[in-house]
Amino acid sequence: MADNNPSVDSVVIERTLDAPVDLIWQMWTDPQHFKAWYGPDGATIPVAKMDVRVGGTRLVCMQMETPDGTMQMWFTGEYREIVENERLVYTESMSDENGNVRSPSDMGMPEGHPETTEIIVELDDVSGRTKMVMTHAGVPGDSPGAAGWNMALDKLAAHVEAQSG
Repeated sequence: MADNNPSVDSVVIERTLDAPVDLIWQMWTDPQHFKAWYGPDGATIPVAKMDVRVGGTRLVCMQMETPDGTMQMWFTGEYREIVENERLVYTESMSDENGNVRSPSDMGMPEGHPETTEIIVELDDVSGRTKMVMTHAGVPGDSPGAAGWNMALDKLAAHVEAQSG
């Protein structure tokens, strides 16, 4: 991780979702739900393997169509902290399809991009609705990653609405 101070080189997004905490928890921990909303507009998630327990691993494939054809990006990580319906912490690194970590420079990322970042999801019940704070430490708040997270969380809100309605 780039820094232990989440305000430095971090994307921090707060959303209030019109759904109970346990449904939002499922969105982050159930592979079928996660595949339905994760990634920026235009991305699909053909693979989401999630062993949601401390020390468990995750492997996610994000796929997008580009003018040059289909592009896939693989991410692997490890669950570090799990407090059901309250707090989820996991790492994320770019990888190959087998979960072998690839260096950011090998993946065309700018110099200084950390090999491993950390995602923290905090959920609070607010009168039956869920206040969610997502922090992606190691990704600058003004980066394309920040824009991607905002698009993904818009998709999350729409998916939650579809599940609730």
